[in-house]
Amino acid sequence: MQKITLISRGKVTILVIRLTSIVFYFQVHQPYRLNQNFRRDRFFKEQSIEKLEALYFNEELNKDVFQRVAKKCYLPANDVWLKAIDEFRNDARQVKIAFSLTGTMLEQAERYAPDVVDSFKQLAQTGCVEFLGETYYHSLTAIYGTTKTEFREQVKQHSEIMQELFHWKPTTFRNTELILNNAIMKEVAALGFKTILGEGIEHILPANNQSPNYVFESVIAPNLKVLLRNYQLSDDIAFRFGSGRWEEYPLYADKYASWLANSPGDCINIFMDYESLGEHLWAESGIFEFLKHLPREVFTYEHLEFLTPGEVAEKYSPKGKIAIDDFSTISWADDRDLGAWLKNPLQHISFDDQKFLEAPIKELNNPTLLRIWRMLTTSDHLYYISQADAGPGEVHSYFSHYDTPLEAFANYNEIISDLTARTLMLLHAKTKK
Repeated sequence: MQKITLISRGKVTILVIRLTSIVFYFQVHQPYRLNQNFRRDRFFKEQSIEKLEALYFNEELNKDVFQRVAKKCYLPANDVWLKAIDEFRNDARQVKIAFSLTGTMLEQAERYAPDVVDSFKQLAQTGCVEFLGETYYHSLTAIYGTTKTEFREQVKQHSEIMQELFHWKPTTFRNTELILNNAIMKEVAALGFKTILGEGIEHILPANNQSPNYVFESVIAPNLKVLLRNYQLSDDIAFRFGSGRWEEYPLYADKYASWLANSPGDCINIFMDYESLGEHLWAESGIFEFLKHLPREVFTYEHLEFLTPGEVAEKYSPKGKIAIDDFSTISWADDRDLGAWLKNPLQHISFDDQKFLEAPIKELNNPTLLRIWRMLTTSDHLYYISQADAGPGEVHSYFSHYDTPLEAFANYNEIISDLTARTLMLLHAKTKK
């Protein structure tokens, strides 16, 4: 949709092209997968706290998965973006993108594939990339209840590693899986963030503006800008790109750029998992060729530009207010609520066990046990326990290394029960002194 305005200034007519901003944001995450061979009755006598991480988590599997994803996704995708940024570096319109990198992903990158960290550092040095804040462990701590202490601590820890590795202080926030409600927005604003991301689901949009393609503001935290994902255009790449059953298959860069060009609004927010590129959509699907040609196709339209989330939030005035009560919490997964992690009884049991441990773990004041517990707060563990049907169920199965959700629950329950027993025993011994 061309945005051309003719403005007369006396005898001079000025042609003004209003730009539409394209925001590409990628979530980059890897969890610590559990040791499926852990049996509490066999290992409970192992009292060394220092050995628990090796007992609870499957390092060999985590290494294999990470190195595979690094080779298929992180390194080639980063290379595409580096070349695109360099190609248009001296142009008026540059290629700009955004990432959020979880702490668990960065730890594994440093351990198993240091060249991945180096490639993200190269991207940081271009000046065309924004890094977002989030919880270090990609956790569900934002919905623990009214107390947000652990959430704040994980956000602070994440900000510290972003500063340490990339000399970057995040000002835009994305919560785990875009989980969002009023309480989260209020807390994020209190932590000093200026912008937060959310899912552009219709029922949260203002009645007079049913498009996610604008900047909004939070009702509960008026100084916090809200950017909403255009899930249709995002999922056209993330999920439908490689589907031969899709009526738009195959999707080429020129066609996608035309869709962007004909979309109304100030900004079009394309948010997705980075692992969609190369890992879920294999290179053979043409995804990297698509990305390689996309910037040039976008720039054939004079009214399109790339900006980062922070730049968009600064550039545009809010076009409405967003309010999401706690009982209507949204996300970008499954039915766009909390069902991906908290739908069946096994998920609720696991979540309650996880929350219960916060107080006794912190009372012990043991950094090793605290780290292990935090690794168990990663949302993926509950995601694997989902019993979703049809399309969402297929996605859950694809991401999971378990054969069934019941197997995932049994594994998580075995390990968190072991950690709970050890913690309570140590706490009892401490209070007896």
